[in-house]
Amino acid sequence: MKLATLCYVKNLSDKSTLMLHRIKKENDMHEGKWNGLGGKFELGETPEECVIREVREESGLEIVEPKLHGFITFPAFDGFEDWYVFIFSASKYGGKLIDSNEGNLEWIKDSELFNLNLWDGDKIFMEWVNANRFFSAKFNYDNGKMLNYDVTFYDNNE
Repeated sequence: MKLATLCYVKNLSDKSTLMLHRIKKENDMHEGKWNGLGGKFELGETPEECVIREVREESGLEIVEPKLHGFITFPAFDGFEDWYVFIFSASKYGGKLIDSNEGNLEWIKDSELFNLNLWDGDKIFMEWVNANRFFSAKFNYDNGKMLNYDVTFYDNNE
């Protein structure tokens, strides 16, 4: 089992999201895809500590007050292990973008996000993030193709 975070850094003033085009890392299961920022937990980290560190390492930005939107289970996503991913967004940040060793960073207009080469599941749960829904989901993939998903929402306004 691998624990990880995924964060969508939002620029509210120009309605864009910082995305990472994964084209630099060898043997990258995300090669060619556009992703938010994040990665695996280090020993003893909370989800918040992990997402802050990962965003800093991948982008150079220092996020504050990351907002947790939900959890996703990806059974055997890499073909071997289950991934449990905490999904965040952040709109408060400082610093300057770096040249990421994982791919090319680019601010993408929110209206253009779904035109990118995203994982099929990302197109689904990014809508939940944008709608400010809190969720627990499971996305089943086989050889990079999404088979199905299940979700439970935990909305405070219901």
